Amino acid sequence: MQPPANGDSWLGITDQVLPVGVVYEWCLQPQCGAVVLFSGTVRDHAVDEHGTLRTEVTHLTYEAYESQVEPAFRAIEAELRRRWPHTGRVALLHRTGRLELMESSVVVAVGAPHRPEAFDAGRFAIDALKASAPIWKHESWAGGADWGTGAHAPVAPHEVPSTGQRIGS
Repeated sequence: MQPPANGDSWLGITDQVLPVGVVYEWCLQPQCGAVVLFSGTVRDHAVDEHGTLRTEVTHLTYEAYESQVEPAFRAIEAELRRRWPHTGRVALLHRTGRLELMESSVVVAVGAPHRPEAFDAGRFAIDALKASAPIWKHESWAGGADWGTGAHAPVAPHEVPSTGQRIGS
């Protein structure tokens, strides 16, 4: 997965390893004094819908409605740029397929002139991606397997709060 040759948007879904370092380097621009990069990685535990801890998670498998992911990412980026109009480069990348512990499943990066905008826009981007994009997680652990918890109907990016509040909270 390579960065775009031009423009300020890198949006995509892939079954390949996400290039975290390349994303950071791509987001650097002279007019942006801050780059916030979030990398969501596979961890060894999860909490189910009843609050029970699932230990010994071995891997995750992500599936996506691929033809709808990029339009969802474009809508997220458009809303992000509406809220933070001085944003520089924006990267929204998600991986599909089987991922092992500590592998990155999602990378979001935002460049902005100042750190408050970069942090706020980056937080919004990952929250909106989780709320809006048609991507599903299947968890496998020592005692079984099941779809990830916390599922909800997708929401439009303009409905995602900017403050880090979760949908429905």
